[in-house]
Amino acid sequence: MSLPLIALLFVFPAAMAYAAASDLVSMTISNRLCLVLMVTFAVCAAMLGLGWVELGWHLAAGGLVLVVCFGMFAAGWIGGGDAKLAAVTALWFGFDQLMPYLMVAALGGGVLTFAMLKLRSGPLPEVASGWSWARRLHSPKEGVPYGIALAFAALLVLPSTSIWRAAIGV
Repeated sequence: MSLPLIALLFVFPAAMAYAAASDLVSMTISNRLCLVLMVTFAVCAAMLGLGWVELGWHLAAGGLVLVVCFGMFAAGWIGGGDAKLAAVTALWFGFDQLMPYLMVAALGGGVLTFAMLKLRSGPLPEVASGWSWARRLHSPKEGVPYGIALAFAALLVLPSTSIWRAAIGV
């Protein structure tokens, strides 16, 4: 495996960790982050020599998730950043590991939502009262930073993906 490929493959996990942290602190997932993930995928796919058919399936998976998640965003069920992050992750994973990713994200999101509701049912700890992001997260009027569940699922499923296995030579 070449050093540039190793550097590119580091981008995905680092971007997922950043997305989770950003969503926790600011309830936003940057468009730039999603763009970086798209460009990195394209470069990685070229370096791995993905054929047109396989590349097409990756694009189809990302497009399908984008359409479904856009509908969920329009219904007010998820945020726009969550929809874009899920779609760009599907681009990386293709249909190969899309269902495991979505299942882990759904289960993780359920656990995260339950934990947020439980934490919001009590008072905010005094130590966190000075943190604006903690006060916002504690507010029952706010949503759930679902990017955390999406990033967790992506990092958990990543080693099973065909692109990751191809990159590390398995």
